[in-house]
Amino acid sequence: MSQSEMVAPAASALAPTRGPEPEDLVQSVSRALRVLEVVTASPGLPVKAIARRSGLNLSTTYHLVRTLAYEGYVRRLADGCYDVGTELPRRFHDVVGSLGRPPRSRDVLSHLVQVTGLSAYLGRLSASGMVVAEVVEGPGSPYLEDFEVGLDVAAHATALGKALLSAMPRSARKEYLRSQGLPAFTSQTTTDAEALEHWLRSVDQTRPVVEHGEYREGVSCAAALVPSPAADPAAAGGPAADETVWAVVVSARTLDIAPRVGDELLRAAQDLSPA
Repeated sequence: MSQSEMVAPAASALAPTRGPEPEDLVQSVSRALRVLEVVTASPGLPVKAIARRSGLNLSTTYHLVRTLAYEGYVRRLADGCYDVGTELPRRFHDVVGSLGRPPRSRDVLSHLVQVTGLSAYLGRLSASGMVVAEVVEGPGSPYLEDFEVGLDVAAHATALGKALLSAMPRSARKEYLRSQGLPAFTSQTTTDAEALEHWLRSVDQTRPVVEHGEYREGVSCAAALVPSPAADPAAAGGPAADETVWAVVVSARTLDIAPRVGDELLRAAQDLSPA
């Protein structure tokens, strides 16, 4: 078996959903990012292993690793292997800071976890889309790998996404869902655009939005919009184009959310409001 045959599966596994390659793709940048993905996924690898897993030849990988080490994104260990550098966590903190979370958000989510025992999340809707902005884990919830800070929300299948969708103008919501698509995560996921739109138009934004097993089998989530003094999200026009809409969420290893949890969720949303 040739070297290219050995490395091809590993290389393709790194980017299964990136879509067609653009005509103006900068190969050196793409290769450097591929190396960075390998190192962050498996810290402590020698350059030969990095080259094999990234699908690059050894000479190119040496050049890229040295450059990334110089810039601080990877670091060379005493045994010659490479680990994550100090610049990566700094960039992560930059991303978190750019999300502009409401004051006291960490305290409010921590209190919500304390009184419910469930993991609490804060998400936002802005011109850049829907993302998770804050997470505090609780013992009564499963780990949801797609609910990490900075990750996009699966809008149609999660309580967080549905709450934020309900705050969007209908035309913007339709376009957002068209671009995102409606993939099925479980047998309960709503994948019919008309049915989802009908459901969203019936949402009472003063009450928690609940989904039952649509994103993960056997898991339910509830979300509440954070009241905003700037605009009424229930108004026909929805939020202003430059306005950020927030929602707070809890998840549970059950197919329902207890009423008391919903009440605590609404209190947390009120506590996060700048009103």
